[in-house]
Formats: sequence, C-alpha cells, structure tokens
Amino acid sequence: MSNALTFPFPDAPAPGAAVQVASGILWLRLPLPMALDHVNLYALDDGPGWTLVDTGINSRTSRTMMQALLDGPLAGKPVTRVILTHHHPDHVGLAGWLQDRGAELLATRTAWLYARMLTLDVQPSLTPQAREFLIRAGTPPALLAKREADRPFNFADVVHPLPTGFTRIAEGDVIRAGGRDWHIRLGHGHAPDHATLWSEDDTLIIGGDQFLPGISPNIGVYPTEPQADPLEDWLASCRAFVPHARDHHLVLPGHKLPFTGLPFRLRQMAENHEQALARLTGRLATPMTAAETFPALFKREIGEGDFGLALAEAVAHLNWLLRRGLVSRSLRADGAWLWQAGEE
Repeated sequence: MSNALTFPFPDAPAPGAAVQVASGILWLRLPLPMALDHVNLYALDDGPGWTLVDTGINSRTSRTMMQALLDGPLAGKPVTRVILTHHHPDHVGLAGWLQDRGAELLATRTAWLYARMLTLDVQPSLTPQAREFLIRAGTPPALLAKREADRPFNFADVVHPLPTGFTRIAEGDVIRAGGRDWHIRLGHGHAPDHATLWSEDDTLIIGGDQFLPGISPNIGVYPTEPQADPLEDWLASCRAFVPHARDHHLVLPGHKLPFTGLPFRLRQMAENHEQALARLTGRLATPMTAAETFPALFKREIGEGDFGLALAEAVAHLNWLLRRGLVSRSLRADGAWLWQAGEE
C-alpha cells in the first residue's frame, strides 16, 4: 500500500481551456475570489451533450468563462445535466443558470434543500442566532462589532436562483455518464450527504471536497446547529470509504490536482484531526474560548479573513471532545463558553 500521493496531471487547465484526464472526461477550472482561488469542474461527454459535475460560483466572471468553455473545449454542445457533489456555493453557484438553459439538476435531497433554502434566506444584518454564536465562541469585541455593522455574506450573493425541480440521487444509485456507470457513495462532515462518484471500471473517482490532496476541507459548526458534531461524521466517513479505496484510483477532486493514493490520503485526513484533537486537549489544561484555541488547532496565525471558517472548525473539535466527556465548558460573565479538559 502506498504511503504517498502521486499527481499524474501536474498542470491545471488554463482559463478557458480543458485537460482530458480520461476518455470522455475533461477537467475544467473556474476562479474563486478567495484564498482558495479555484474550483474544479468535470465535463463528462454524453455524445449530444455534457454532464457537468459542479459549477463554480455565480458571478459575471464565472458566467463569461463558462460560456467560453461551452463554446470552446465543450465544442458548442450543451450541458444537459449537472451533478452536484454538495451544496456549497463554489459547487452549486451556476447550477440554476445552467438549468435555465435546459440542464437537468441531479443532487442529493439534502444538498438541494440546503442550497435552495439558503438562496431564499437573504439576511440584511447579523441574525440574533449568529450573534450569540460569535459571543459564545469568544469572538474579540472589535471583530464582533464589525460583524454587527457589516452586511453578512448571503448565499444568494454568489448562487444563481434555483428552480424548484431536481432529480434526487442517493447512496447506492448508479448513474450513466461519459460512457461509464458511476456508483454514488455519500460522505459527511464537510457537507451533509456529499456525493462521490466511483466508476464501475474501478479506475476513477469524482470526489468533490470529500477527497482533497494537501488541504483539509473545512469541518465546521455554524449558528444553524451549534451543538452539531460534524467531525465525528467526517471521521466515520473516512473509515467507511477505506474498504472501497485503491491506490490506483485516479481521484478527481473539487480543488487542487487529480491524484492517486486515496487509501493513504484517507488515513492522513483522519490522523490530521486526531492529532489536532490531542493538541487541543493538551492546551485545555487552561480554560479558554473557542477563538483562543486557534494556535493549538492550526499552528499558524489566523487573520480576519479566515476567522469565520477557523471559528467554525474550532467549535467542531470542541463539540467532539464535549460529546465524549473529554472537556467541560462553563459560561464566562461576557457570555463566552470557557472550555477545559476533564469533566465538570
């Protein structure tokens, strides 16, 4: 069994271009306006049209580049189906735009419900639940005041409106696309009911954000479900995928480069979080807020731009420890939870 990843395609597609990664499968890339500055899409050739896995965000730049891809590497053929791996904006943003042009949308029920609900839920200011979450997590007062003053990010800012119709996919389904049959296997933790596609010929996996090389997808807790335990969902999914993973599988991820060595990567992803939990438990001999755990968890400085995702991930690790009786928490006078190793 390999203890390393290999990258058969070291050069990412140029803007407006495509890289063929297997017969009938093109790797495309669209830009993102953030530190992780791209998302990968995969176009599967169905003859008269294409099945597109994931879509990028909805922006003028993305729409222009998508049209250039349709006119260029996709040979003027329409996208007739869109398969969503999960509901996050960089994967679902142009799904409705493509549906308006005749594409059928395939998604898990959970992914579609989340995406549609969030596009309709436009908030002009910080909600009371979000404010309480930030206070409970120990957000510094100056940053809390800024969050209260600023308009929050809304899903609809970068996701095209979704029509009401979709086709459900579920665990165990088989989809024909790009001249292959693909088995649907679901993962959890980064996003609920995250779809991964495994080719019947046992050579290819379209992994979305469930299988990424080099970086860990965010495993976060949010104001909508502040007591959630997504880290256990993530670790359980890593274990569940192990019997299916092979060193030779070419994994087509949602970000970064296609790779082989998935069994090693599954172990590595689980171990990264297990090590973070151990570091965190050691530091919690001294009571601290979620925001104060960043050095233990991330081993680097967290800036304002990364604060929200880092906070969500910190709470996820603390909730995992709390569920297992390894930490306790108590409310500080200012409303923040103080977390400490050991039971109350």
